[in-house]
Amino acid sequence: MLVALGDTHGERSHRLEGRTLTAAREADHVCHTGDFTTERVYEAIANEAGSKQGGTPLSAVAGNSDEPTLAARLPNTVTVEYGGYTVVLVHGHDHDDTSLSLLARQEGAEIIIAGHTHRPAIERTSHCLLVNPGSHADPRGNRPGHAELTRRETGATIELRTPDGDLIADHTLSEPR
Repeated sequence: MLVALGDTHGERSHRLEGRTLTAAREADHVCHTGDFTTERVYEAIANEAGSKQGGTPLSAVAGNSDEPTLAARLPNTVTVEYGGYTVVLVHGHDHDDTSLSLLARQEGAEIIIAGHTHRPAIERTSHCLLVNPGSHADPRGNRPGHAELTRRETGATIELRTPDGDLIADHTLSEPR
């Protein structure tokens, strides 16, 4: 399973709890759309992702609220291959739906994961699936959330879940191109 997190906006801890914490610990790959805020929060999330036997990769991008030393360590865009799918990860503050769709086309990606709005959502465009995992810790009037991409025998399922485990939304993907 690939787990996507975003917009933690923490000062000291990962702020992961419930199903979100379990998913991050059990994932094959963890992605974060930025706005950890501090290096300490980035390291805490990396440690939880790495707590699985053999460690789990953490792919992350800089957000517009990350402290300068952290932002300098992180790229603005990351491309990840998972289960045969190409996934592009961005924070989203420099993009609208059209530019995200064009970025997917440019990168040959089936999925774009972008944060910034704190609003968990899945939207199909002509070029890709746009996924916003929301914020597990700072939902700002939205439901707290994270995303889980699970490979199936044919295709995959992406689910948006709350830390309590409630399903917010889901989408089934056909086989990757």
